Amino acid sequence: MTPHHLDATFAALADPTRRAILARLATGEATVGELAHPFAMSQPAISKHLKVLEHAGLIHRGRDAQRRPCRIEAGPLKEANAWIERYRSIWEGNYERLDALLEELKTAAGDAANPKE
Repeated sequence: MTPHHLDATFAALADPTRRAILARLATGEATVGELAHPFAMSQPAISKHLKVLEHAGLIHRGRDAQRRPCRIEAGPLKEANAWIERYRSIWEGNYERLDALLEELKTAAGDAANPKE
C-alpha cells in the first residue's frame, strides 16, 4: 500500500458518519437512499461521504438497472490493519510494564497496610 492510499483510508475513517456507513455496508449491499435513512442529512450529503469512501477504495458503487448499490471493499481495511499490527508489540510491551507496575504497587500497598510486628 502506498502512503497516499493509507492516508486516504485513514482520512476516510476519521469521520464517524463514514465509519457508520462502512459498518452498515459490512452487513451487505445498500443503495444511497438506504444508507441515508438513519442519518439526519440529505442524500447529496451522504453522496459526498460515499465519494470519499470510494476515492479511498473502501467501497464500490455498481449499477443494477435503476439501482446503484454500494458494497464494502475490504482490501484497504486489511492493509490499514496490517500497518496498525506492526505497532501491536509496542502496545503489548507497554501494557505488560504497566501490569507489572500495578502489581508492584498493589503488593507495596498491601505490605504497608499489614506491617510485620
